[in-house]
This record gives sequence, structure tokens and C-alpha cells, in this order.
Amino acid sequence: MRLLLMGPPGAGKGTQATTIAARFGIPAISTGDIFRANVAQRTDLGVLADSYMNAGEYVPDEVTNAMVADRLADGDCADGFLLDGYPRTPQQVDELDAILDRTGVGLDAVVLLEAEIDELVRRILLRAQEENRADDTESVVRRRLEVYTTETAPLAAAYDVRGLLATVDGLGSVEEVAERILAALAAASMAVE
Repeated sequence: MRLLLMGPPGAGKGTQATTIAARFGIPAISTGDIFRANVAQRTDLGVLADSYMNAGEYVPDEVTNAMVADRLADGDCADGFLLDGYPRTPQQVDELDAILDRTGVGLDAVVLLEAEIDELVRRILLRAQEENRADDTESVVRRRLEVYTTETAPLAAAYDVRGLLATVDGLGSVEEVAERILAALAAASMAVE
């Protein structure tokens, strides 16, 4: 199972990625987690990524693409993976296609979580308080949502044209949303057991 989980910041991608990946026995791969680990360790990449994330901007494609390619080459991805937060731009879609082409595999499905913007802002600000995330201020959160709408949301249409897109309401309990995702995958003729 090779899945991509899309949606705006705060839609619950990370939570659902963990739940769905565990259901299929595949690794959940989050670029956000990779970036935060590099920032915490103050690596060269972390310092660079931090400057973009604090401004509410995306980390440059070439950095992100290299990290994702390296991660997908790990042995635990041989039988599948769930990507959370990548791709975010048309160029990253092309790069992911090239990475998968080199290994002779393709995506099985793309799940788009949707949620209302004010609810997303509320969720992210609450998470920022709980986790002491300095990068999650209201102005940065709203900027991230603007960037998502402009740059990432159009990718859903590209995956829809390919017949891979399943849109799911991201509001509700973790269990309710997970069941919606599994039902959407089953409706798309995925092998959900």
C-alpha cells in the first residue's frame, strides 16, 4: 500500500497518518517530523528549514525532495508507505513520480482531508500551547493556510484526474475520521481488510 495523505495544516494528517499506516503495517513518513528533528538538532538543514518554517513558508523543494528520496529508499518502505505532508508543489509531484518510477511502483491512493479554516486555526493554536511550538503563532498559521490554498490545494485536482483522489471530512474523532478514510479507500476498490 502506497498512500499519500493531503490536507491543510491542522486537518489531522499526522494523527491519521499514524493510525492508517499502523492499519496497513507501513511506515508513516512526515516531512514535518523530519524538519522538526533537524531543527532540534541544529543541523545545517535544520537551520535552513527553520528560517522558512518560522516565516510560514515551505522549505525549498530540492532539500525536501532529497530527504524524501532518501527516506523512501529505506528498507521499511519496500512494501509500502504513507506520505504525510509531501508533495506540496507541482514540482514535488513530478519529483515523487520520478522517485516512484525509478523503483517501478506508483501510488495506490491519495486521501485529502478537508476542514473549515477557523477550526484549523483553533486546532493549531491549541497544539502550539500544548507542545510549546514557537513556530505556530496565529499570523504564521494563517500564512501557512494561505500558502496551502495557493500552492498545495491544486495538487488534489491533479491526483483526481489520475483517479487516485479520495476526499474525506477531517472533522470528528480520530476514530470517526479513520473509519471515513478506510471507507473511502474501500470505495476506491482498495484492499482494505
